Amino acid sequence: MPAKAVCVLNGDVSGTIFFDQKDDKSPVVVSGEVNGLSKGKHGFHVHEFGDNTNGCTSAGPHFNPNNKDHGAPDAAIRHVGDLGNIEATSDGGKTKVCIQDSQISLSGPNSIIGRTLVVHGDPDDLGVGGHELSKTTGNAGARIACGVIGLAKS
Repeated sequence: MPAKAVCVLNGDVSGTIFFDQKDDKSPVVVSGEVNGLSKGKHGFHVHEFGDNTNGCTSAGPHFNPNNKDHGAPDAAIRHVGDLGNIEATSDGGKTKVCIQDSQISLSGPNSIIGRTLVVHGDPDDLGVGGHELSKTTGNAGARIACGVIGLAKS
């Protein structure tokens, strides 16, 4: 059951992100690019709802079916949707995305199909920043772009 998904990001920045999973035991490979980011790290998360009717705010909180605290992608305790940061090396250019993640899936209970991918304005502190929002959002700031993750043509 190889599966593919895609997300077109719109907002203050834009981009296209692809998701590829060989089978339900394999990690999901997240690839693509985001255009127009300011230099530095930006939080990158899957949010619970595929609802963008009120911009990115209607996407709800991070996808967290196991009701855990926010954390780094490689942390034992994290939301399923916590994908960490993407990093722009210059202002306004193209930021390449290349992530492998074993918690998100394109099928089953951790499926991200129909949910929203969000790019944030600030770095994700990965749950260890000591800010009151560290354990829920990584204190990653405003939602500057988002899009619903949908099935892609193979």
